[in-house]
Amino acid sequence: MRKVIVISHITLDGVMQGMGGPQEDTSGGFAYGGWVSPYADEVVGAVIRREMNMPFDLLIGRKTFDIWAPYWPKHGDIWPAVNKATKYVASNTMTSHEWQPTVFMGGDIAAKVSQLKQQLGPNLHVYGSGNLLQTLMKHDLVDELWLKIYPLTLGGGKRLFADGTIPAAFKLTESKVSPKGVIIANYVRAGAVTTRQC
Repeated sequence: MRKVIVISHITLDGVMQGMGGPQEDTSGGFAYGGWVSPYADEVVGAVIRREMNMPFDLLIGRKTFDIWAPYWPKHGDIWPAVNKATKYVASNTMTSHEWQPTVFMGGDIAAKVSQLKQQLGPNLHVYGSGNLLQTLMKHDLVDELWLKIYPLTLGGGKRLFADGTIPAAFKLTESKVSPKGVIIANYVRAGAVTTRQC
């Protein structure tokens, strides 16, 4: 069974929007694009390179696809695997694109992702894709969270844990802190939330 693994860079207050650059996602008047780069160091870089070089297929939303499709085919020297991976894209309007291999999925995304998880193949890595993430979390389809938590707050912006978040327990499987204070924490889904019984 394939796993859905969310790979996300977030602030202390959970913002994931526009981490890559000033023009990446300015929706809602977001003015802090590129907030990740001041915290780049050898530890974070090594973790990112390891994740980029694992076998994977992509599971991303339409907006993330629109940001990535013009860029990554021209920069295959940086991340060769992204061009070879099958890109499963949640979209009700797109049906084809020159960046291949790509599969567009409309309609009941939760049901389609559930079917994808049952198929043979590499794990499904989710980057960005805020709206898709809420759907995945609402339907309990996220198996692992690979987080990089940066030492800043932004106050506003799209958040990883938003309207789709359900009560769920996770187990920490890997953690480290980079020299610039980025907390790298990987979690696996660990059943239901338990509370103390008095």
